[in-house]
Amino acid sequence: MKKIFILLIVFLSIGITGCAVDNNDSINSFEECIAAGYPAMESYPRQCKTSDGKSFTEYIGNELEKTDLIRIDYPRPNQEIESPLIIKGEARGFWFFEADFPIVLTDWDGLIIAQGIAQAKGEWMTEDFVQFEARLEFEKPEYSNKGTLILCKDNPSGLPENDDALEIPVIFK
Repeated sequence: MKKIFILLIVFLSIGITGCAVDNNDSINSFEECIAAGYPAMESYPRQCKTSDGKSFTEYIGNELEKTDLIRIDYPRPNQEIESPLIIKGEARGFWFFEADFPIVLTDWDGLIIAQGIAQAKGEWMTEDFVQFEARLEFEKPEYSNKGTLILCKDNPSGLPENDDALEIPVIFK
């Protein structure tokens, strides 16, 4: 009887301890943190923190680094998109050449699934911001629902030092 009582206490201790400890070893990304039920902090980009203090930041591409050159109103980073996609935003006049610049949509593996041209909605020969709009038609990739929208600075010179791009992660609906 004494052995059963001791075993019962040991099993209860293990059970209680096991319930009190989160298994955060399997959480390795912002998405996994959110899926595990942890809340997203109201910051930009959003952050998620596990109970053991691990912190993960949502990937938003290079939007923050490019905000003084080009801004996108739609779609926003990690927003669901579908075809046809209407892209809207504003860019500095020097982002354009002859009032347009190229846009590329890739799947999760970097394969180009659509290409198009953004058109200035006003006078583009300025250093100020100019509204733009573009339309892309594409087929949703079969393998993954993640992709990247790339808004390329027009570079008629072809010189690599004049290349630039805004990269926005998107989710295919």
